[in-house]
Amino acid sequence: MRKGTIIAFAFIMLLAIAAKAQESGSEVSAQGSGFFTKDSSGQGVSNTATNSGGFMVGFRYHINRWLSAEGNYGFDQDTQKYFSNFAESRVKSDVHSATADLVVNLPLRVSKFSPYVLGGGGGMIFHPTGNSNAFGAGTQAKGTFVYGAGTDYALSRHFSLRAEYRGFVYKDPDFGVRSVNTNAWTHTAQPSAGIVYHF
Repeated sequence: MRKGTIIAFAFIMLLAIAAKAQESGSEVSAQGSGFFTKDSSGQGVSNTATNSGGFMVGFRYHINRWLSAEGNYGFDQDTQKYFSNFAESRVKSDVHSATADLVVNLPLRVSKFSPYVLGGGGGMIFHPTGNSNAFGAGTQAKGTFVYGAGTDYALSRHFSLRAEYRGFVYKDPDFGVRSVNTNAWTHTAQPSAGIVYHF
């Protein structure tokens, strides 16, 4: 699946959710994020990814007091480094994520804090930026499971601060290059913080 197809699908999904939104039942968010991927190995190849930072924007629709649906788009950059007995390869890439999930609002409100947990899925698109020594590396999409938790802190009726943690579980990208394929699962931790507008 190509990058444009996944992003277009995520955009259409967000529009569909927005079309059903009611006044004071929706919110948009913008967050700065970290991007920390666990090392992995398989088939005689080890993979290490650099840590980086990026951003995430999202739309959340409150179905009722305790359940919400949301869609998010995130952007990060990293460099995948592959090591084997024969060579070391690296691919620097833009990482686009488009995910949808359900959010359960926890009944543990303390003062102005509103905690929640979430779970869902989507796609991560790895797009090489040209700084690569892996011949033939191309754009690749990987399906991902996402889970997380966070809390909002109310500033006013329309604005909140948000602190959140998301975890992505997916198969290592190989950019279509057989020699760097680990066939292994990996995990990316994405802590983030930002602002939310309720409407």
